Amino acid sequence: MKRFVIILAILSLFSFSAKAEDTDYSFATYWENLKNNVNNTWNSSRYDIYLPFYAWHNRLTYDQDHLDKYNEEAWGFGLGKSYYDRKGNWHGLYAMAFKDSNFYLETIFGYAYIKNWFVNCRRDFSVGVGYTLSLTQRHEYSYIPVPLPLPIAGITYKQFSLQAAYVPGIKNDGNVLFMWIRYAIN
Repeated sequence: MKRFVIILAILSLFSFSAKAEDTDYSFATYWENLKNNVNNTWNSSRYDIYLPFYAWHNRLTYDQDHLDKYNEEAWGFGLGKSYYDRKGNWHGLYAMAFKDSNFYLETIFGYAYIKNWFVNCRRDFSVGVGYTLSLTQRHEYSYIPVPLPLPIAGITYKQFSLQAAYVPGIKNDGNVLFMWIRYAIN
């Protein structure tokens, strides 16, 4: 539970970017901005394909016995919708299914936000950091949806993005960098 509270506190630092002119940083303002961004994303005409492909287990937190038995090829597929706000920040709604570390099916779906910084003048190459508010379903939990707020980062060039989320954890559990490619169809 302590990890969950710390993650939420960190994620809240990224959450107040929808309106720079707002000076009221209350939960009500955050909630209203989040609802507006989710609504704008849902109503967007931009569709995305997600290709999960890798789940790196942090070598500093796993012993070799666990590393030898875990799957790091997290191949899967997903679909989503996305929206860029007037500042160029990315918002996405997504659903993905992939092979987890134990070779079982895992699903994840939710909302994601990435604050972007553009690297070139044409604004077609960017890097960014943000968060996702998601639910995952795993075999260990009998596929009951479990909340999974995570920090994420991405590098985007035109329609292609390499994105990743870090799942914090303890020794031999969690501490996984989950990576996927996102392709904007239109």
